Amino acid sequence: MEFEESLIIRRVDDIKLTTAAKRMEMMTVHCQLCNTVLTDSFGVCGEMESLDSLMCIKVTNDVVVGGVQESGHKGEMANCIFSPLKCRSCHSVVGKVVHSTPSRWASVRSVFLLYKASISCYILDSNSTVEASVLSFRLKPLRESINEVRQQVEEQRDQMMRIHSRVADRSITSEVD
Repeated sequence: MEFEESLIIRRVDDIKLTTAAKRMEMMTVHCQLCNTVLTDSFGVCGEMESLDSLMCIKVTNDVVVGGVQESGHKGEMANCIFSPLKCRSCHSVVGKVVHSTPSRWASVRSVFLLYKASISCYILDSNSTVEASVLSFRLKPLRESINEVRQQVEEQRDQMMRIHSRVADRSITSEVD
């Protein structure tokens, strides 16, 4: 979306959005029906592909947890107890929060699951809005991230060692002169 003469214009730029999603750019997540902000990229903690849902550790006050707890009887949510998440503005169901699960679903307990089909994302850097269903929110495994940081630290250390060596060589040369 862009602001232009007080109108909001919806636009999609696939190339920028694909790149932005891979780097997990700064974004806000909106109700697809009324554009109410539900969370932002800081609240996103992953994706539950089997449920086609975005996992969030934090949502705005415009996400209301339904008072009725439901029990899943079939499919992925069998033997789970959850409550629906609704948009405060338009009252549409935008996801669920799971209260009780079998051990295989322990990672989604008390996490907000926003249905990708019910939300859209506004990418701040590209001023673009896209349906969440076309983005991937998969996070890198921790081991992979640690290895990348380790490599960066080692490169910085090697560069500092080269600089230290040059400074030491110059100080020895200047003492001889």
